[in-house]
Amino acid sequence: MNSVSLWSRTSPFAEFDALMRSAFGDVAGRPAQRAGFTPAADVVSDGEDAVIRIELPGVRVEQDVTVEVDGDRLVVRGERRDETSDGERGRREVRYGAFRRTFGLPRHVGPDAVTASYDAGVLTVRVAGAYAAPATHRIAVTTSRPAAVAPAETPAEPADGTATRE
Repeated sequence: MNSVSLWSRTSPFAEFDALMRSAFGDVAGRPAQRAGFTPAADVVSDGEDAVIRIELPGVRVEQDVTVEVDGDRLVVRGERRDETSDGERGRREVRYGAFRRTFGLPRHVGPDAVTASYDAGVLTVRVAGAYAAPATHRIAVTTSRPAAVAPAETPAEPADGTATRE
């Protein structure tokens, strides 16, 4: 029977880590997984709308995420909190900490065009009309003098005032 152990009693790197710490101290400071992370994002078009999907599993969106329009930028920022105790040991691959993602917006899109929802660990931000062609506005051209009107050609009437019919 093959068995796979998820946890080992001692890490193969524990001795090396202890040796490095004794020689150089805690040079790195906080572990890399606590320094923050960059969540994966997809930006796709849905007709004229842009849809941004950001993977945020384990994030309390109501408390720890903000979505803002800052001029011509959409800014999504937040934090995935590490709720484990410092005494826990084992293999840690999940990244924790603060994050910030910024996306450029077209000039014709205002803050009212942006909506956001969260479901199954994915934040979905929809930017209505992001891929729509900007509206074209025709501007009337005025001149400083009135335009000359060409006389309309009219059939000549007889001098006696009677009109001719065709």
